Amino acid sequence: MRKVAIIGIGATKAKAKTPSVSYKELTYEAAKLAYKDAHIGHQEIDSFVTLAEDFNEGTAIFDEYTPDQLGAVLKPMQTICHDGLVGIANAYMQIASGLFDIVVVESHSKISNIKNKASLEHYALDPNWVAPLNMPAQTLAALEANCYAQSLSVNGQLKEALRSVVTKNKSNAKKNPYAAYPQTVTSKEYEKSPSRFTPLKDIEIAHHADGACVVVLASEDRIQKSNGSSPVWILGAGWSTETSEIGSKDWTRATYAKNAATMAYKMAQISDPKKEIDFCEIDDTYAFKELQHLEALGACQPGEAWKLTLDEVTQPNGKHPVNVSGGSLGMGELLEAKGLYQVLEIVSQLRGQAGKRQLAHARRGLAFAWRGVPTTSGACLILGAN
Repeated sequence: MRKVAIIGIGATKAKAKTPSVSYKELTYEAAKLAYKDAHIGHQEIDSFVTLAEDFNEGTAIFDEYTPDQLGAVLKPMQTICHDGLVGIANAYMQIASGLFDIVVVESHSKISNIKNKASLEHYALDPNWVAPLNMPAQTLAALEANCYAQSLSVNGQLKEALRSVVTKNKSNAKKNPYAAYPQTVTSKEYEKSPSRFTPLKDIEIAHHADGACVVVLASEDRIQKSNGSSPVWILGAGWSTETSEIGSKDWTRATYAKNAATMAYKMAQISDPKKEIDFCEIDDTYAFKELQHLEALGACQPGEAWKLTLDEVTQPNGKHPVNVSGGSLGMGELLEAKGLYQVLEIVSQLRGQAGKRQLAHARRGLAFAWRGVPTTSGACLILGAN
């Protein structure tokens, strides 16, 4: 198969609300930036992938609503109802197989337009056993947080680790011009944060944000013929959906993350992620999820992510930086675009273009995105500078 790289990426700043622009305008702005970064015109693009959930958008067959702002009229276009990382994996396969040379992946969040997201999440609950309980899907995250905490039996240290995750990510966001929720979190502010779904504090939950991100992928042959920006190579990709049946899932471990990472590591020929991955952008929709996902991705042994965090290993100047962008806690919850914003950070780091956030040693980066409650779906992507 042919090698595939990201040659262009563009995004709008994530914001809590964007009442003055539509999702089409956000997407158009991101596409302009991505095509400029890739040094291409839209006429050169062979195929397009958009990541969207019809329920969130309020329209069916959503790929009919994206061609105009991407320059995709009368060209192959498809919608995938999953995170942006799955869209990049799909684009990778289109190029690696020889079908196309240049493929564009787009996703956006206009979550401020959704009147009641909880009512949409309710449709994803088991219609026979869970939905009749008439509880918010967020309750499942709270139950999982409880089970995860009980499995560790280190309540005091876990609480400090969660506070550290929140403090780290929101502080990291202060150096990220794309972040919607940068903040210096004091111990007092953390303690006073109200409980939303016990034991989840409001400050431990990523708040919604609007934004759009567009990524341009190309084959090695096509890259050699152009003078575009430095390519960032796709080394591995993986995705997995664990059972979402609450009676049979593992409530203490993120099995979906482990499965997706195993697939990506095999493709990238990585045997020891602790040594071969320099930094990570991983899902922290809830603060405890950063810890749970770190364990599932092999950054440490199960049950030891809290130690990693308290030892400051995951700080920007630590041995294994995590969520230097600010993660979802600092960036905001961006629906299907979440993974693409993770890729934006990794591409910036690998190119040496991260500004004040730039890491000293950034050769390989890992992105992991979780689909969110009530799913057990996740995707992993490994990128390298060469």
